[in-house]
Amino acid sequence: MRNSLVFITLLFTIGTQAQFPADTVRHTYLLRPDRVFDGEQMHEGWQVLVRGRMIEAAGPAASIKAPADAIVVDLHGSTLLPGLIEGHSHLFLHPYNEVPWNDQVLKESRAERTARAVVHARETLLAGFTTTRDLGTEGAGYDDIGLKQAIEKQVIPGPRMLCATRAIVATGSYGPKELAYDVESPHGAAEADGREGVAKEARNQIGHGADLVKVYADYRWGLNGAAQPTFTVDELKAVVEVAASSGREVAVHSSTTEGMRRAIEAGVNTIEHGEGGNPELFAAMKAKGIALCPTLAAGEAILSYRGWKKGVDADPKSIVAKKENFRQALAAGVTICMGGDVGVFTHGTNAREMEDMVEYGMKPLDVLRSATSVNADVFRIANHVGRIKPGLFADLLVVRGDPAADMTQIRKVVWVMKDGIIYYPDASAARLSASAVR
Repeated sequence: MRNSLVFITLLFTIGTQAQFPADTVRHTYLLRPDRVFDGEQMHEGWQVLVRGRMIEAAGPAASIKAPADAIVVDLHGSTLLPGLIEGHSHLFLHPYNEVPWNDQVLKESRAERTARAVVHARETLLAGFTTTRDLGTEGAGYDDIGLKQAIEKQVIPGPRMLCATRAIVATGSYGPKELAYDVESPHGAAEADGREGVAKEARNQIGHGADLVKVYADYRWGLNGAAQPTFTVDELKAVVEVAASSGREVAVHSSTTEGMRRAIEAGVNTIEHGEGGNPELFAAMKAKGIALCPTLAAGEAILSYRGWKKGVDADPKSIVAKKENFRQALAAGVTICMGGDVGVFTHGTNAREMEDMVEYGMKPLDVLRSATSVNADVFRIANHVGRIKPGLFADLLVVRGDPAADMTQIRKVVWVMKDGIIYYPDASAARLSASAVR
């Protein structure tokens, strides 16, 4: 009965190392931030009602009717957003300045790589990314499917996962290649060739649980290590046909103009990296509804490992070219996904990509859309996540300040909610001030 207001401060003790959820019991919450970004627009004075694992209502304060048992959470000075969606991750990799890619694939045991992936999944969630599209285990087989299942069973904390499993490369094109040429080396992806071969491999990966198929349309297998196309248009079309018939999408790695042209002709769903893009190709992507995942942060990270100091040294030619490439894609109206190729750089710092997107010329609100509703639409998960509206999962993020005014605020996480359960980035932040109306 509503006859009193009881003000409660819930203080949860959480180990700073474990960083498990503050409260594993789902409640009904009335969330009252300064502003709400609903995945499309920013709204001042909105409130959001969460019941259990679902969003029940969102809108102006006067329109929300909270039940008597709702915990009222005042979030002064904060912005509430949908849980962010990482568009290009590798949870089974870690930064190359720690251990080179070749050594990770050749020398780290599957047990070690899985243990690292568990940590990376937790760091991803605590950074506000409640969903990730993981584009290849890079030699760790189908272990991403096991990781996904462990998260779904709440054995470990982590984001929802869209898994590409092994990915597909042309024979002889991919690494590692540091061993003697007469020694058969483990590969970072599954090799296949010809229409029948790539179709069979796509079916095999789908049968092992892949949510989408990733294909390398080009790679550094040309003379002197130059990036060159690998698969023919016909081979790429075969993968697209198999994936589409199963209701799945195809993501294509491409950094060359010809590789992109073939991928576009084949009708893939997303192109990753896209350095070979030009106005003509971006216009074709726009016409066919093919999205670009530019992975800006990965390129910067690799250059920094080679000694480049961002903000101190002049931009290298590749960064100058990438900025122009990104501007051309924006001008053509190509759908831009938010995905940084995290794993090349540190998991949990996924927001680097969002900051770079603003720096490279994208409007902050559009970057927020890319990381929420746009990714949800492109990845065909918009009926579950990506927006704040009734009927979607209660995947939410609270950050201090206003990221539409200053994108660096997206890193200042207060707490993350996934499936109606609140997670805190550290023990000192594990405080929930609430008013329980009875």
